[in-house]
Amino acid sequence: MDTATERTGTVETTLTRSRKARFALILGGLTAFGPLSVDMYLPALPAMTTGLRTDDATLQLTLAGFIVGLAVGQLVAGPLSDAHGRRKPLLVGVGLFIVASALCALSPSAELLIVARVLQAFGAATGMVIARATVRDLFSGIAMTRFFSMLMLVTGLAPILAPVLGGQVLTLTSWRGIFGALTVFGALLLVVAAFALPESLPASARRPARVGAVARTYLGLLRDRLFLGYALACGLAFAAMFTYISGSSFVLQGVYGLTPQQYSLVFGGGALGLVLAGQVNGRIVGRFRERSLLLTGLTAGTLGSLGLLAAATLDLGLAGLLPPLFVTVSSLGLVMPNATSLALADHPQTAGAASALLGVLQFIIGGVASPLVGFAGESSAVPMAAIMASFGLLALLSYGTLARRRVALAARLA
Repeated sequence: MDTATERTGTVETTLTRSRKARFALILGGLTAFGPLSVDMYLPALPAMTTGLRTDDATLQLTLAGFIVGLAVGQLVAGPLSDAHGRRKPLLVGVGLFIVASALCALSPSAELLIVARVLQAFGAATGMVIARATVRDLFSGIAMTRFFSMLMLVTGLAPILAPVLGGQVLTLTSWRGIFGALTVFGALLLVVAAFALPESLPASARRPARVGAVARTYLGLLRDRLFLGYALACGLAFAAMFTYISGSSFVLQGVYGLTPQQYSLVFGGGALGLVLAGQVNGRIVGRFRERSLLLTGLTAGTLGSLGLLAAATLDLGLAGLLPPLFVTVSSLGLVMPNATSLALADHPQTAGAASALLGVLQFIIGGVASPLVGFAGESSAVPMAAIMASFGLLALLSYGTLARRRVALAARLA
């Protein structure tokens, strides 16, 4: 039987494969709060503009407000979970997500919807931060990387399939039904987490959440070249994915003429590749070092996006576009689990704060990436491919100049 014995102050158990899978589903669901809340309602924006009698610019604030709330919420939730344990802040945060999602569904105006979205983001941020911190509490080393790879079964699909799920909900109900579905999703996770997710941070390991101490913790993390290298590599690679999510519908349907059904197949194929890469990573991480696998993923993503740019520039059609696109999307299955594990590895006492900063960097960089395709133009695949390649190169550069150089220096001094 595949088991792993993990010990914390309040959790001491042999985790069987089935129990690991259950934890992965719960924690993966918590991590999926952000992508689902961001992407599911995007297909409904035109209908929401009409239904709420507002304009596009005002409605865009519902997205901007959520991104800001997600960033601030993570920065707050991380230290609070380091101070008060994981369970209480988690349950409060998921409860806030449920209430705010219901308010979104019932909002009579765009202004109230914006406020509700900010509150929803705070709840989503809590789930995302504490999920990663809980993994750091329960696992270390290769076991942690393997568990993050297992999470890719859930978290890898969320940002890819969320717009598709939103579109399907719209065929059954109005835009309000999307937020109703998020309310139900949150309620289910609250019940499951309350009964099946134990406290993972013992009282002896908790740290007071004083403002000065929290600020010093974040400043220390930002000064840690190793942490920053892994975090930026992860965030920049994630930004390439955000660019793909934002631009692929316009490019593949508007430029290459795919039907919605064909586009869904391409989208789903990328999601499948990402998940499979994550599972392969979980099986071989031990035979190969995490840093080597991370470098492989970053290199594959960069080469794939450069191939995508070449195919778009040379007008090679879908036959030339889809293979490098598949490689680029799939590479995230190697990047995310290894970069996350390596970034959190040296910070067991401040796992909540480190998890928060890791998430904030991902969504800030990803939030910047999303509108770039629209600004650059959607009449060809070149702008999307160029932006994806730029983020891929920056991710590889961040790893090479910060994390890898620091590791090489430590090896020479040892």
